[in-house]
Amino acid sequence: MKVLVINSGSSSIKYQLFNMPEEKVICSGLIERIGLSDGIVNYTSEVETIKETTEIPNHKVGLEKVVNLLLDEKIGVLTSTDEVAVVGHRVVHGGSSFTETTIITEEVKNKIKDLFSLAPQHNPANLEGVNVAEEIFKNAKQVAVFDTAFHQSIPAKAYTYAIPKKFLIEEQIRLYGFHGTSHKYVSEIANTYLGKGNTKVITIHLGNGCSITAVENGKSIDHSLGFGPVTGLVMGTRSGDIDHTLIFYLVNTLGYNVNDVNALLQKESGMFGLTGFSDLRDIEAAAAKGNIACQLALDINAYRVQKYIGSYVAAMNGVDAIVFTAGIGENSVLMREKICNNMDFFGIEISAEKNNVRAKELTEIHTEDAKVKVLVIPTNEELEIAKQAYNL
Repeated sequence: MKVLVINSGSSSIKYQLFNMPEEKVICSGLIERIGLSDGIVNYTSEVETIKETTEIPNHKVGLEKVVNLLLDEKIGVLTSTDEVAVVGHRVVHGGSSFTETTIITEEVKNKIKDLFSLAPQHNPANLEGVNVAEEIFKNAKQVAVFDTAFHQSIPAKAYTYAIPKKFLIEEQIRLYGFHGTSHKYVSEIANTYLGKGNTKVITIHLGNGCSITAVENGKSIDHSLGFGPVTGLVMGTRSGDIDHTLIFYLVNTLGYNVNDVNALLQKESGMFGLTGFSDLRDIEAAAAKGNIACQLALDINAYRVQKYIGSYVAAMNGVDAIVFTAGIGENSVLMREKICNNMDFFGIEISAEKNNVRAKELTEIHTEDAKVKVLVIPTNEELEIAKQAYNL
């Protein structure tokens, strides 16, 4: 069965075409800078790699370019769109409505739309990807894999906010969690690596968006992102944890309106707010040249992760392995070093030599005598989506 996976972001479309259940990648690629005149089209198959710059005004045009490449007589891998049996879509927020992978119907699409306000940067783009795919792959099953689903195992003591209980009962206001597809994928690999029954693993997803999860015996039991994807760790443009009285101060004293505050916390804060850069590579380069603001931002970022590691060790009464994943987690030698520094009380100690790697597969970076395994495991959300869509 051919399964096409679409991860539709606000200005990008990641895609991979798989043969399932063999998990063989037929082709993959990325459409970047949607909505701009200098959009980028990336396509890789076993025989061809293409990168071109062109105008991509919207997601429909972007996905049409993907299909044209898939069907191209010289470099394509399909003879007809009907060869695709299933299209698997990443959907960020499923709320309380979706606890597992789901066939997409009009009712499902309406519920995804109802959740726009909880994930305004993600759910609208996710739904746009679904709508466009339905037009192009008319005979394929459309399947939604929700980032929030993996975290439905979090217990009430961890997902319930200490506010009047009517908001949980009547409005389902609670911690939901995100990046679940990534945390599920890497935690399963870590558990296989550990090779024992009862496991306590902390998975750290570090990219432009960041989150950390306590995974006990394969189940998410606590997570840093909450009702929406803004809390927890310091992110590229999102603030992570703040004192919420700051919001009222900005509105009541400084004269901001609530939309301005929302934009500030979602798009103007985090590493960007601290440094003027949102890409960690730029921040690390500036820090190396003596930029004090960038040096401090890296320390703040690492310190926040360390605090969450400590709290999750307490929540699970121990830890067997720490897992770094996603763009920063897999590639930033410096951030892994800063996060694991001065954590020997927990048995977390890494080797400078082993850590000096941009991991392409599961890699150990802990010292020989460390009590806790420290692993770098490249995430593969697209493969996890393909597996779940195929299994459904």
